[in-house]
Amino acid sequence: MIDNNWTKFKVIGDFNTDIRSLYEAWATPAGLEKWFLRKADFYTIAGRLREPGEFVLKEDTYEWYWHGFDDSAVEKGQILEANGTDFIKFSFSGNSIVSINIYTRNGITIVELTQVNIPEETDPSKSLFVQCQVGWTFYFANLKSIMEGGIDLRNKKLEVSSNFK
Repeated sequence: MIDNNWTKFKVIGDFNTDIRSLYEAWATPAGLEKWFLRKADFYTIAGRLREPGEFVLKEDTYEWYWHGFDDSAVEKGQILEANGTDFIKFSFSGNSIVSINIYTRNGITIVELTQVNIPEETDPSKSLFVQCQVGWTFYFANLKSIMEGGIDLRNKKLEVSSNFK
């Protein structure tokens, strides 16, 4: 019998850009808003709101808002690790943990996202394993499009129902 583990997954994408640019896309409020979020607010331990181009640091907290949703749909969490160059880890939906590792292989830059501690659900419609994996796959495609000079694939209209948020 095969043991399916529904509590973790990995998404890997290749990008024709440098590590620094990809790290900025993941570790600054302005970077995240270019391809992922409508609004990314990060707060220092002292409660100061980070500037758009400022790198997040370990123990920062965040409030994230998506296109296609009003402000009642907010994700709150904390930066667990951030090395300033190629690795960031943060808490996410359902008390899961997301790690982003950026490196080069064979002349291409790779982003490897690992999400762990995903709570198992008896109701498949509430499965964070499926919802998050589908969501990250879309946002990886959007990140690739943005970073390589393409268009923003997100639906930015609240009044239009779409899976491309």
